[in-house]
Amino acid sequence: MATRISQRNARFQQLQTLVTNRNKRHRAGEFLVQGVRPITMAVEHGWEVRALLYDAERRLSQWARDLLAAHPHTEHVKMAPDLLAELAEKEDAELLAVLAMRPDDLDRIEAGPDFLGVVFDRPTQPGNIGAIVRSADAFGAHGVITTGHAADAYDPKSVRATTGSFFAMPVVRSPSTAEVMDWVAARRAAGLPLVVVATDEHGDADVSAYDLTQPVLLLVGNETAGLTQSWRDAADVTLSIPMTGSASSLNAANAATVVLYEARRQRLAK
Repeated sequence: MATRISQRNARFQQLQTLVTNRNKRHRAGEFLVQGVRPITMAVEHGWEVRALLYDAERRLSQWARDLLAAHPHTEHVKMAPDLLAELAEKEDAELLAVLAMRPDDLDRIEAGPDFLGVVFDRPTQPGNIGAIVRSADAFGAHGVITTGHAADAYDPKSVRATTGSFFAMPVVRSPSTAEVMDWVAARRAAGLPLVVVATDEHGDADVSAYDLTQPVLLLVGNETAGLTQSWRDAADVTLSIPMTGSASSLNAANAATVVLYEARRQRLAK
């Protein structure tokens, strides 16, 4: 089914809220995605496509034509180029996808004997969520959880920063430490020796001296305030990343990447 948007009508404003308004985005259960790789990965990983928005005034690429042909029963929206660019937050956009969100269910994250997962507590920057999801995917993690009053993982800036990794692994929002630790307790009760690992400059051990080949849930704190006391109390061990130079700490996403890399290195060595 094809529709057309050539002015800022009610449908355009509805689509615009998916970019700018977190509450309306989650009420609709939809979000906007741009870029060949992210959209291709979303389709490959079975995400529900609810609408495809494309430039009504240009000859579409073979990729865009194939995508539209592969979704004949999805809403196809021909858009004025300037309106499409506004939604994409960039010039020269060709096609955007409206996707259905997936449920915030921790059981979407599979925890087996080689489990590696990340909790990002109260992130303030969507781009940092995206960076951690990208690193988690690159180093073989099985899921990312955001907790507390946090930036939105479905924010276009977050999804864009993952360069497609968002669609390859579960990214789940959870209200607080308690819900995640209930999930951890259930995994432990089922026989998985899951270790909760925090990072801090005053850690109990150097990250390279600790066994990260066991099932690990890595905790990453808020960019300015670090981890809450409840997460510090929940951690089984706190590890530090050795640093030289004048830097007193690492960006949250960089710190997570270092530990994820070290976990991957140890697992490959084993």
